[in-house]
Amino acid sequence: MSSRKSELETLKAELQARLARYEAHQNREAGALDKDFEEQAAQTQNDEVVDSLEVETRAELVQIAHALERIDSGAGDECEKCGEQIDPRRLQVLPYTTVCVNCADN
Repeated sequence: MSSRKSELETLKAELQARLARYEAHQNREAGALDKDFEEQAAQTQNDEVVDSLEVETRAELVQIAHALERIDSGAGDECEKCGEQIDPRRLQVLPYTTVCVNCADN
């Protein structure tokens, strides 16, 4: 397995674990809302932040799945827009990217 694929698999597992924690929070597995109104307001605000983080995590997991599919098909390091090689430094920073820096700007 390539190091990039291994890195993506590790990142995928970490994000799935994070997603499970977000879902546990949203399902109130730690208990119901506090009876104090101010505490409920804070908990509700926390819920909104967790909702946003959950959406971002799900989107990142979709990008990882797409990048893994491209690696498995042999096109993992090629830009899916122009076909040029993606700079390895870009892949270090964004291992799930499927476009080169030039195409990302367009």
